[in-house]
Order: sequence, then C-alpha cells, then structure tokens
Amino acid sequence: QVQLVQSGGGLVQAGGSLRLSCAASGSIFRINTMGWYRQAPGKQRELVATITSTGSTNYADSVKGRFTISRDNAKNTVSLQMNSLEPEDTAVYYCNAQVLTPYYTQNTYWGQGTQVTVSS
Repeated sequence: QVQLVQSGGGLVQAGGSLRLSCAASGSIFRINTMGWYRQAPGKQRELVATITSTGSTNYADSVKGRFTISRDNAKNTVSLQMNSLEPEDTAVYYCNAQVLTPYYTQNTYWGQGTQVTVSS
C-alpha cells in the first residue's frame, strides 16, 4: 500500500505565491512520473505539471512561467511552487505518483487533495 500526503495550499490574493508539497510512503520500489493535477468546480480534473524520475518536466500552457515542479527522489516528495497566482488557478490540487512496488507492479496513486483559492 502507498500513501500520498499533501500539505500547503490555502487562500492568497491574486499575484501572490503558494507552495504545495506531497510525500509518498509505503511499499515503494521506485517512483516514476510524479505530478500535480487540479479540479475546479464544475470542471474536469486537468494536468498542471509532471516530472519524471530523471527531472524532465511538462507544464500546462496556462501555468508555464508561473509554476515550478520539483522532486526529491531520496525523500519521495514532489512540490509545486506557484507564483503570480490568478483567480483562474482556484481549484482543488491533487498530487499523483506512478509507483513501482517491490512486487514489480506499477500503480497510480493520488493525494487527498488541497484547496487553493486565489482572490481577485
């Protein structure tokens, strides 16, 4: 079993910054891609950013230049630094990890979700 525990988030004014963190624990042999997704009210969950185990990153066009994803492979953590936040960034943010277990099965896990609210 693998758990992803998120921290960070909250309420911020437009133009402000927030940092989200996510720590994975449990039956982990290796974590491949980690990422952040978000879901705004009435909308589908969408990709925000991903990072591979070798550090290659991918961002949604809407957050490029404002958000930075990073990870610490030794600690099995992934973070999302969010700068120049806009009201449109308001959503519940979820971390995601593709985990290879000691039994050589790969499963996808999700964090519990964290509310980010940006006021105008």
